[in-house]
Amino acid sequence: MTSLLMPKATAVWLIDNTTLTFEQIAEFCSLHVLEVQAIADGDVGQGILGFDPVLNGQLTQEEIDKCCNDTSLFLTKSNSTLPETKSKNKGPKYIPLARRGDKPDAIAWIVKNHPEVKNNQISKLIGTTKDTIEKIRTRSHWNISNITAKHPVLLSLCSQEDLDEAIIKAGGSVDAHNDESIPTNN
Repeated sequence: MTSLLMPKATAVWLIDNTTLTFEQIAEFCSLHVLEVQAIADGDVGQGILGFDPVLNGQLTQEEIDKCCNDTSLFLTKSNSTLPETKSKNKGPKYIPLARRGDKPDAIAWIVKNHPEVKNNQISKLIGTTKDTIEKIRTRSHWNISNITAKHPVLLSLCSQEDLDEAIIKAGGSVDAHNDESIPTNN
């Protein structure tokens, strides 16, 4: 359940337009009872315009009437007919200009140590083009003589969790004692 939109303005409207108790309003708006009483007395929230919870679909008039008639009941928020919001994909993250030259080295490390990882997975992981990955795989990249395989996590181009996830998804195995993990200094 999502939180109430504009709780103080909703409280102002409920105080002005219903016979609900302060406890009922406080519980619905997630406010303290004393704060609702202060709003009713005019000590708090002067100038706040009331926000009608019936018009915006947070409450029904039947629910308000039912709770006005029985002070032991509390208001329950209406179910929204809108679809649930989906969290956006992270998308490509920003890589500083100084780190962009490290991408071919990271690609070379993944291709060398995990050839089973597909180009589109590497592209999402490192943030590069499939064409660049294919050129490094076939050793036809314009700068192939200067590319050395370096761990992408050490280059700060991806997280270890994301790298492990891509390797597992491609059908490889991640062994903590193998060269797939970040080297530690003992």
